[in-house]
Amino acid sequence: MGQRARFLQRRAASPIGGNQPLYSVNIKVSIIKDDVGLRNSLAVLISGSPGFRLVSVHANAEDALKHIPLATPNVALVGIVLPKMSGIECVRRLKAICPRLQLMMLTVLDEAEKILKSLKAGASGYLLMRSTPPARILEAIKEVYHGGAPMSAEVARLVVNTFHEPKPAPTSTEKLTPREEEVLRQIAQGARSKEVADTLKIAVPTVQTHLQHIYEKLHARSRSEAVAKFLSGL
Repeated sequence: MGQRARFLQRRAASPIGGNQPLYSVNIKVSIIKDDVGLRNSLAVLISGSPGFRLVSVHANAEDALKHIPLATPNVALVGIVLPKMSGIECVRRLKAICPRLQLMMLTVLDEAEKILKSLKAGASGYLLMRSTPPARILEAIKEVYHGGAPMSAEVARLVVNTFHEPKPAPTSTEKLTPREEEVLRQIAQGARSKEVADTLKIAVPTVQTHLQHIYEKLHARSRSEAVAKFLSGL
């Protein structure tokens, strides 16, 4: 078992953050990771943490596609490198058959191309294992369950930097307005609707209206997919 897996298991054995509130809702979680040590350690972390319920564990995409629709998790943690089908393709297929499932990449790969492809496939978050402590993994699961788009700081910087690079001309006849681009830029940094509203000094319903227009123009189903599609020029 690797050092990272041992750390996850030690952290899972102790309560997260001291006194814990009682949870009335358990977030159902599935794991799709090929590394047996990390897979088992994540399973221990989630199973031993209040407010979470582990419903399935998979070593490859094919097994996940077969069983996750029956397990009905709320959130799935997915690795990019899997034995046959890639994690990115697995996300794309799972999102098609389980549109309400929130998918979060949990990987060591920080290549901009992989990140954007994952988000465009339907992932709602992207965490790097090497810089994400166990408590942050649990926090990110809650965030994505409640509609957020959690990203490791390094990933958020890569996404934001991509905003400043020349983009291909959009194929859509409808272009985003400057305000919609600014909202999307804030979302790319992991901001929630309330935080976007505070930063831009607008009302939360106005942010939601901008997001709805962005989804319609980019033909996106989530915040992360909208960011990915905009950055890749559709």
